[in-house]
Formats: sequence, structure tokens, C-alpha cells
Amino acid sequence: MVLEVEGLTGGYTRKEIIKDISFQVEAGEIVGLIGLNGAGKSTTIKHIIGLMEAFQGEIKLNGMTIKNNPQAYRKSISFVPEVPMLYRGLTLKEHLEITAMAYDLKFETVLENAMPLLKKFRLDERMNWFPEDFSKGMKQKLMITMALISSPQLLLIDEPFVGLDPIAIMDFEELLIKEKEKGHSVLLSTHMLQNAEKICDSFIILHKGMIHAKGTVRELSTELDLEEASLEEIYRQLVEEEGFRNDT
Repeated sequence: MVLEVEGLTGGYTRKEIIKDISFQVEAGEIVGLIGLNGAGKSTTIKHIIGLMEAFQGEIKLNGMTIKNNPQAYRKSISFVPEVPMLYRGLTLKEHLEITAMAYDLKFETVLENAMPLLKKFRLDERMNWFPEDFSKGMKQKLMITMALISSPQLLLIDEPFVGLDPIAIMDFEELLIKEKEKGHSVLLSTHMLQNAEKICDSFIILHKGMIHAKGTVRELSTELDLEEASLEEIYRQLVEEEGFRNDT
């Protein structure tokens, strides 16, 4: 098991956001984390990364916790945030150099891994450009590239499709499938349910900081007695039956 989240309760200093969350992500599995705004998706991811400290519960990555082996834990993870986080005054090439240093990799190795991605995203001729001047979509493509070049065991992604053009979305979906084929794991938070259904093996549906349902599309449709239903249909049914909209 790559990722194990057990009884996770957490949030900000004086505000509990997620409550008693438990789930697992296996090697070579893509899991979709879905829910309305404020459901706790980003907060869950921040706890896994170690940006927030849990009130209760435990998170293990390949049996490690961030407390007992912080360096190895962090090197096993890559993160693509919803809003690209880039350094002002640094070129694209220098961003790759920083990534190499963060993961203790040789720059030559990082560059070799990055070039096919940069070519796919049509950024290969912009190595000396400053990403702060890029469009949001171009910035997101660079964030994706930086996340993948370390060959992470666990890839955490928060709303990755926002700002990407249709071709880039298809390219990114193909890259995630390739990561899965390598035996790597992905936890993907998104509102774009059609895209998620195409690539995810199973789903975790959050509501009010708690897991409301989880399983494959088939398992969720069986549970709701919705034969052959799509993820969008399942989610709509849950929203309407449980009154999600009235609670947010």
C-alpha cells in the first residue's frame, strides 16, 4: 500500500475542516477526490504533503510517516497545486535546477526527463524565459513537468485541468496513465467529473469534511441503485438526495 490515511482529523489552528477520514491508495492506482467547494479536498491534500499538522490520525507513505522519516517521505511525493507556485526572477531552466536540488538529482537526469514533457507542452524553446510572464496554462504545464521529472511514488494534484487547453488536458491524462503503468500512484482532486471518470480507478466523495461515499463508479452506482450511471449522474443524485447545496 502506497498511501494510508487513518482517522485523519485536521484543519487550521482553531477550525476543524476534515473529520475522521480514512482511505488508501494502492500502487498503480489513480484515485479521484471529489466534492463541493469547502468539502475538504485541498485540506486533505495539504495534510498528506505535510503543510498542515493533523489534530488526530495518521498518514503513512510506504509505511513512513513525515515525522519519523521526513526527508524520504517528502522525496516520494510531488504536488501540482491549483494555483501555480513559481519563483519570480528565475527562468524555466532555473526552476528545473531547483527541482533537481530538492530531490537530490543530477541536473542532467532532470533535464533528460523534462525535455519530452517540455516538447509535449511546447515549452522546450522557452528554457531561458521567465515563467512569471507565462499564461496560466503555460505555468500549469511547467508545474506538471516539475512534478513528474522526479518520478514520484505518489503524485498529489489539486484541480490540474483549470487553465489547460483541450490538447493539454488530453496530454496530461495520457501522462497520468503512464505514471499508473509505472506503478506510481495518483490522488487527484477535481471538479471536472468527466475527465476524472476517464482516468480514475476509484473515487472518494467528501462532504462537510467527511467521507460521504467511496468506491469505483460501478460500486457507487450499485450502492445508489443507479444501473450503468456515469460519475456525473451519481454525483448529481448524491447532491440532490443529501441536500449538499443547502449545506454549503
